Amino acid sequence: MKFSLRQDTGLSADQLFDAISDFSRMERMLVRRGAAVRRVDPAHEPGAGMAWDIAFDLRGKRRELRLDVAQFDRPEKIVIRGLSEPLDIAIEMTVIALTRSKSRLMFEVEVKPRNMRARLMLQTAKLGKAQLDRKFADRVSKFFGDLTTRRA
Repeated sequence: MKFSLRQDTGLSADQLFDAISDFSRMERMLVRRGAAVRRVDPAHEPGAGMAWDIAFDLRGKRRELRLDVAQFDRPEKIVIRGLSEPLDIAIEMTVIALTRSKSRLMFEVEVKPRNMRARLMLQTAKLGKAQLDRKFADRVSKFFGDLTTRRA
């Protein structure tokens, strides 16, 4: 299942890329929402090879996820791959400069099942894809709207 969103911002391409590559801020955001985040790699600068183990409760069950930065091409693209027991997740963020002071973020998430139970879950979710698309767009828009107001 794939979700995608285009979000135009009032930030320059460099400012937008700096905002989406502020991984320590995103770690703090996840912790505030109740997730346990543990940094796995020793890197100090953002880039390919960064990794996290994330644990959170969802629908009464503890979920665990491993995220790795697979591609980090400043100032255009970040690809993060996620692995959990039932799902493979790919997050791709691409920054496109529109003008000197405006840019567009292309945000894509692809979820693939790793077992039959996950396949059934995703197949059922596809029945409500329109509603899931609206929720995804709303949450991503709020998040990047927050980035825009903090960086502007």
